[in-house]
Amino acid sequence: MREWVCQSAEGWVRDFGIDGLRLDAIHAIVDTSAEHIVAAVSRRVHAINPHAYVIAESGLNDPIVMRGRDRGGWDCDAAWADDFHHALRTLITEDRDGYYADFGRVSQLAQAFHRPHVLDGVYSVFRRRRFGAPAEDVPPDGFVVYAQNHDQVGNRAYGDRMPATARPLAAFCTLLSPFVPLLFMGEEYGELAPFQFFSDHIDPDIAEATREGRRGEFQAFAGFTGDLPDPQDPATFQRSKLTRRRDPGLARLYRELIAARRELTPGTPSEIEYDELARWMIVRRPPHELVCNFGTGPATIPCQGTEVVLATGDGAQLSPGSIKLGGMAGALVR
Repeated sequence: MREWVCQSAEGWVRDFGIDGLRLDAIHAIVDTSAEHIVAAVSRRVHAINPHAYVIAESGLNDPIVMRGRDRGGWDCDAAWADDFHHALRTLITEDRDGYYADFGRVSQLAQAFHRPHVLDGVYSVFRRRRFGAPAEDVPPDGFVVYAQNHDQVGNRAYGDRMPATARPLAAFCTLLSPFVPLLFMGEEYGELAPFQFFSDHIDPDIAEATREGRRGEFQAFAGFTGDLPDPQDPATFQRSKLTRRRDPGLARLYRELIAARRELTPGTPSEIEYDELARWMIVRRPPHELVCNFGTGPATIPCQGTEVVLATGDGAQLSPGSIKLGGMAGALVR
């Protein structure tokens, strides 16, 4: 079986020309072999094509996933970083239940902008144990970050996307981070349709187990009422189809952010400053500054730049030594 898995990975890259693999939920793969199966897949894929990517979805918060084989690592090119998502979402929405219980402070997003492992060996309230490890030795391009993805939307009880008021600032933080940004289908133009958990199991026992599993998953969420969309109902699938109705302003912002990203100095930010009570954060990537206001009202935030490159909303007012931003807004200054 182990050899079949490795040959399958090789075949996708060698025979079909796939430029990379995304390995799902590697934290659920139990392997006590001398070489972990994820490390074996990475080694053999890279042997076929050194330029092919192996990217892991890892709930381990363990830098071993991205470390090179010369340091005993599994040599994945990058791993998805849920902590960045959680730190960001809890600042721009009201979510605090379940696995969001560990997050909600500006200091955590500031830490995530340095390296996304916020839980890096500290105590996790949600897990009731210490969790994770520091990842200082992993370069920024070893992390994939996002404000939305198929898990963080599809695994929500009702498949609801990011609230409209939070979307511009979420995009600002994600696309101007030093990490590899991932966009969820339709996010870039403000898709309104939910992405609900749907399935098509033929076995009635598996279908019912899926329903029960979904109900059990949300018992830790205070807003959960037990009334979930039925994964097996075709209507759940139909509701999840893209409408492709565009928000022109949001689509324009995404284009501007992607263009601005190309101008930023790569690598770890030189300095990150924040005020927990005032709910603002500055990320310095000289000669640029990312200025964020996570408060609901206007805020005057110190900054050193003399020009606003872009802002997520109208009304950014730059003065010598500071900038005034509206609530839930960001500005790129130089």
